[in-house]
Amino acid sequence: MRFWWHFGEKWSKVEEQGIDVEKGEDMQPLALLGSHTLKLDDKGRFIIPAKLRDSFAGGLVITKGQEKCLYVFSVEEFNSLFEKLRQAPLSNAGSREYLRVFLAGASQDQPDKQNRVNIPAGLRDWANLDKDLVINGAGNHAEIWNQADWIAYEQKAAENFSSIQEEVIPGLF
Repeated sequence: MRFWWHFGEKWSKVEEQGIDVEKGEDMQPLALLGSHTLKLDDKGRFIIPAKLRDSFAGGLVITKGQEKCLYVFSVEEFNSLFEKLRQAPLSNAGSREYLRVFLAGASQDQPDKQNRVNIPAGLRDWANLDKDLVINGAGNHAEIWNQADWIAYEQKAAENFSSIQEEVIPGLF
């Protein structure tokens, strides 16, 4: 374990805090952020944007999301989510329906050497995907949208953005 000293005083155990003082960087993983435009090739593949590659290097799961987008989870994040979903009561019709749609359409993949990932035809059809895509970071997962659908959704959502924050996240701001 390394310790950093400043004028003879111990700063802290920086490795335990996840900060690389030599580089001045926080080594903690960031949430998936940003919006990236992509192209879908003729084989139904897209190239993972450079800023998202580390998050999906160990594999990913693509499944149906709300508002006709696709959710993209790292395998680790998907397994964590699945453990929570397993707690849903099978006696509840809504739980069963959600699990069926969410899990039946899920597809696990590993990026190839060019960081390409295949989106199965059924998921492409469900999300109305064509050549032009947008992939958005959404915290613990990413979302893939048809570019035209995303633009329309974003414009509509932007109109209500300030009121949404008050309703969804009371007291945050």
